[in-house]
Amino acid sequence: MEALLMGHRKFHAPKHGSLAFLPRGRTKRIWGRIRNWPEYSGEPTILGFAGYKAGMTHVVIVDNTPHSPYYGQEVIKAATVIEAPPLFVFGIRGYKQTHTGLRLLSEVWASEYPRDADRLLTLPKNYNLEDKLNAFLSLKDDFSKITLMLLTQPRSAGVHKKKPELLEYPVGANSIDDALNFATQYLGQTITVDKVLNEGQYVDVIAVTKGLGFQGPVKRWGVRILQHKSRKTKRGVGSINPWHPNRVMYSVPRAGQMGFFQRTEYNKLIIKIGSVGKEITPAGGFPHYGVVKSNYVLLLGSVPGKPTRLIRLRYPIRPYRYTLEKPPEIKYIHITSSNVVTHNE
Repeated sequence: MEALLMGHRKFHAPKHGSLAFLPRGRTKRIWGRIRNWPEYSGEPTILGFAGYKAGMTHVVIVDNTPHSPYYGQEVIKAATVIEAPPLFVFGIRGYKQTHTGLRLLSEVWASEYPRDADRLLTLPKNYNLEDKLNAFLSLKDDFSKITLMLLTQPRSAGVHKKKPELLEYPVGANSIDDALNFATQYLGQTITVDKVLNEGQYVDVIAVTKGLGFQGPVKRWGVRILQHKSRKTKRGVGSINPWHPNRVMYSVPRAGQMGFFQRTEYNKLIIKIGSVGKEITPAGGFPHYGVVKSNYVLLLGSVPGKPTRLIRLRYPIRPYRYTLEKPPEIKYIHITSSNVVTHNE
């Protein structure tokens, strides 16, 4: 009681924010950059997908997580809706492993392009796909990695934009021949999310957080506001450095940029993949987004970023030891008080 009357904290509360992310500067691009990819063996596929964040809702599911205290019981969880329109396979790239890393050997583009591709790229007028593809396949003995260049299709989504994004995803396969067969099969075609990801699968989420601009140390680091009799300032730390060492340490909370950082969240569970956006869109549409028009992915929990932000999904690079035999049963998805969607509808 004496501590409460004197205005001191009752519990230990250090400053917030991880020093591992310093310097906390704005990212260069509005969508995330993926620097590492998991090892994969199995049927050929691309190791991820991309979509636009529509908004959040809550669901009632039957918990089927092993060793969970709520196993077999209905639980209420937050969920994020990501609209994932089909990705257009714009080109194929072949890389060679060298002593300094991967080096691009050759690439081949599609002969036909989607509607808004010229907003992003200068497209060739006379492109002989057959000759380019034969020259590309003649180097397959030197390839050690095959990737696909993918174009998003924002016109098919609820976002108010036309210019697509160009992304690059590797092809996971047991051999280079299998990867090339998969890549050439989809060259100039579209890939839907249900052919890449499955319900009950864990994925990593790479995105850019919501930008909050220039903020002071109280909001940025969660430091305590000083008493009203403090000299010079209240919304700051009492001392920024000692006499020795006579410099301001990097760990001292200071004002600066808050938000608009690239962040990776691991092992997000896919609880539903759908193709009819109306069944997940609330009455009046998602705030600051609108109506989900095409395929969507329902992820358990939250993801970084504001609505309409491009979210990149990747196969898990540090997966759990266990895998779910089947996705959790969905009992209820909240849309409005009178219009709900169940797993059986």
